[in-house]
Amino acid sequence: MITQNIASIRERIKRSALLAGRRPEEVRLVAVSKTMPADRIREAVAAGLRIFGENYIQEARDKASALSDLPIEWHFIGHLQTNKAKYAVRQFTLIHSVDSERLIAEIDREAQKVGKIQDILIQVNIAGEDTKSGVEPDELYTLLETAAAHPRVRVVGLMTMPPYSEEPEVVRPVFRALKTLAERYAGVIPGTDLRELSMGMSGDFEVAISEGATLVRIGTAIFGERS
Repeated sequence: MITQNIASIRERIKRSALLAGRRPEEVRLVAVSKTMPADRIREAVAAGLRIFGENYIQEARDKASALSDLPIEWHFIGHLQTNKAKYAVRQFTLIHSVDSERLIAEIDREAQKVGKIQDILIQVNIAGEDTKSGVEPDELYTLLETAAAHPRVRVVGLMTMPPYSEEPEVVRPVFRALKTLAERYAGVIPGTDLRELSMGMSGDFEVAISEGATLVRIGTAIFGERS
């Protein structure tokens, strides 16, 4: 089932990209594997997936240990507490959910300890939802400046989570607004590259791709409903 699901999603990604006049290889699939056991991740890797997104540090550490023989690129996509930054820096290639000056400073400090430059995305709360993390759009420039002042942190793009909706078209303006922000600030601050847009999940990733997504975070459509 996982293998067939992945094939179907890849075909949908390809079709969506081509319809938007984009190259399908511009869009990478991040398999959201939170709560999924290691054997199901192994199945997904066997079907060709390489990038897996986790929400919880301890769960991710356990899985990374159990799957250390596999060529997996781990991304952190959940809300990151400052006191967990050291674990995130040691394990994850990309942290999608950075949203404060304090967190940037802590990531920089921990990356310095291990001799790493940590790639991050700034999470933007486009819709201004109280229940969602992320900076307000008008606070983004200041946070980008802060990140640029920390040599062990490299901003490579932006991330957002739209309000829940059964209708993908309803959230199109959120995706479009993130793309607009990336275009506005790209190249404005030295050392800041906003080429990545992490947006779109199982129910709306095709709309996100049409608006410029480069990373789509898909869990349910790959693994099925979580218990």
